[in-house]
Amino acid sequence: MAFDFKKEYKEFYIPKNKPAVVSIPKANYVAVRGKGNPNEEGGAYKQAVSVLYAVAYTLKMSYKTDYKIEGFYEYVVPPLEGFWWQDNIKGVNYSNKDTFNWISVIRLPDFVTRENFEWAVQTATRKKKLDCSSAEYFTVEEGLCVQIMHVGSFDDEPTTVAIMDEFLADNGYESDLSDVRLHHEIYMSDARKVAPEKWKTVIRHPIKKK
Repeated sequence: MAFDFKKEYKEFYIPKNKPAVVSIPKANYVAVRGKGNPNEEGGAYKQAVSVLYAVAYTLKMSYKTDYKIEGFYEYVVPPLEGFWWQDNIKGVNYSNKDTFNWISVIRLPDFVTRENFEWAVQTATRKKKLDCSSAEYFTVEEGLCVQIMHVGSFDDEPTTVAIMDEFLADNGYESDLSDVRLHHEIYMSDARKVAPEKWKTVIRHPIKKK
């Protein structure tokens, strides 16, 4: 059986639809940074996602090539994730998507080194005929966070965030969103195949004790 992050780390990928405090360890990702509305057809965000999947699947399928990664085991490519922020705004203003800054990411297994990553970027660029030079090896340790499973459209997220904030206030925590600790989303549904009202998105915010 291929290793599946969603099943092995259910507490991070499949939270309940009520807030919970979690401590998120350091993890490595393939990442692409950008700005602008993620819904723009042919825009920077959709191009970034293409690059992420090209590199992620090149690494996943590396065992079928002459390039061997030390410690490799077969795994399921984890879901797409994103870190989001807007300049001079604490939190997220969903009504003005054109001002989004984002780091779009897919988690990497721990055995993937920087050297392996660089090989994958070059190989994907050549084989997919897609410029993957925007991809970076990104490491983050999120630490203490609150998270919840949001069900529904992205535009309905403020209601869920308000539930998270109320939970924090009731339990002696406060939000610690900043320019380095960011609003984080994990996309558990395929938006092309699932109706918006059924989309499942993990929302995760950094927090600290009051």
